[in-house]
Amino acid sequence: MRTAQCLRRRAGGAKPLPGLLFFTDPDRTPDPVTIARGLPRGSAVVYRSFGAPEAERVALALKAVAREKGLKLLIGADESLARRVGADGLHLPERMAGRAPRLRARNPGWILTAAAHNGRAMRAPGLDAVVVSAIFPSRSASAGRPMGPVQLAGLIRRDSIYPVYGLGGITDKTARRMIPTGVVGLAGIDGFRT
Repeated sequence: MRTAQCLRRRAGGAKPLPGLLFFTDPDRTPDPVTIARGLPRGSAVVYRSFGAPEAERVALALKAVAREKGLKLLIGADESLARRVGADGLHLPERMAGRAPRLRARNPGWILTAAAHNGRAMRAPGLDAVVVSAIFPSRSASAGRPMGPVQLAGLIRRDSIYPVYGLGGITDKTARRMIPTGVVGLAGIDGFRT
């Protein structure tokens, strides 16, 4: 968390970006509200409901914690849910990154982030930041072969027009290796489990 807070200072731009993103996962983080309560001020929760029937209830609980703790709440891929709960923004899977300009027009104050696994995705218009993964070996079913911090640094220098977060296998030990890459923050799932 300290490393993420230090990296956050790099994030310029019109909107203040969090240094730490906690991505929820229904299997790996079954109690995201408890985890959110333990996050440091200035972090963000990316709530990914995957269509769960209790999505609105959980999102409202997360929004209450975010208000109380000084966190941001981003909703994963569900603009309607984000609006209903008064979220601070939206996180898009890479396949939906092209929707960012329309989302930006409808929700100019939102933080918009997207997953990015290649250089083209790192330049999709209308975003505030991208989340690149997997950096280190990860338990995520969608994680590809880890790229490591050196390849990530090259990708950032060469391809990104946005601030970049690193995701995948981020732990207390690996976080320090992210400092020279150029990322503005760290993202994780398992590193926050209760």
